[in-house]
Amino acid sequence: MEEQNTGCVLFADVSGSTKLYETVGDAAAHSAIDLCLKLFCALTEQHGGRVIKKIGDEVMAIFAESSRAGKAAVDIQLGVNDMAPVEKVRLGVRIGLHHGPVVERDGDVFGDTVNLAARLTEMASKGQIITSLETVELLDPIQKMDCRRLYSIPVKGREREVDICELMWSDTEDATQLAAHHATTDAGDALRLVYRGRVVILSPERRSIVLGRDATADMVVPDRMASRMHCEIEQRQDKFVLADRSANGTYLSIDGDREIVLRREEALLRGHGFITLGQARATATEFVEFFCE
Repeated sequence: MEEQNTGCVLFADVSGSTKLYETVGDAAAHSAIDLCLKLFCALTEQHGGRVIKKIGDEVMAIFAESSRAGKAAVDIQLGVNDMAPVEKVRLGVRIGLHHGPVVERDGDVFGDTVNLAARLTEMASKGQIITSLETVELLDPIQKMDCRRLYSIPVKGREREVDICELMWSDTEDATQLAAHHATTDAGDALRLVYRGRVVILSPERRSIVLGRDATADMVVPDRMASRMHCEIEQRQDKFVLADRSANGTYLSIDGDREIVLRREEALLRGHGFITLGQARATATEFVEFFCE
């Protein structure tokens, strides 16, 4: 029997499990991940939520109130952060949550709310809690102070893009609080990409570009470590987002920061830096330089 309800769907996904299996073996890795999942379930129930199911290294839960889901998400991050490393491998968690209508059937939940919560989890990096502005507006006032607005994403079936926010859970100096949702954004900024003398500019007239070694990619980078359609850069309002789609990861160097590697993850581009496909800049012979202007 189906029931129509509303609720806040939360996904918590263990990050770093692949490296853990490679480092410590199946038995020890399974034990550590099982401990994480038990923590996710216990904190969900402690905050009044209901665990819907476990999917591999991930737990799916639902809460009647977004504020309770937000508190559970923060406590899950804190709990995993306090866990001891397993043979020097430190696990993390990626969390996505979204409040909206759901269909309940046979103890499971379905619908666009579930799909969007799952997508937000995929967008989250290790240690991040990603949610929608719609959900943030349902949080307690003190919780809203720990949120910052990121960018907007197109969602199938919706005319307007969905505003994405991060719920901060640790004290960081660079955490920018969420400005009220009437904050304006300027989409007039441009991103200049330079590769082997070729220049491509992303602007409101051209909002995305695909990099890869395939001849049909918008910018062909013939690196042996690159995937055919390796990564995409997309303009979302006044932000430029680099999204990895590859097998070997996309390496990003921004002036003043250490190099990071994206594995099916996204990152905001800012200032000036370099993008390399499938390997670190130190070993790569092909690299794309970018300038946010």
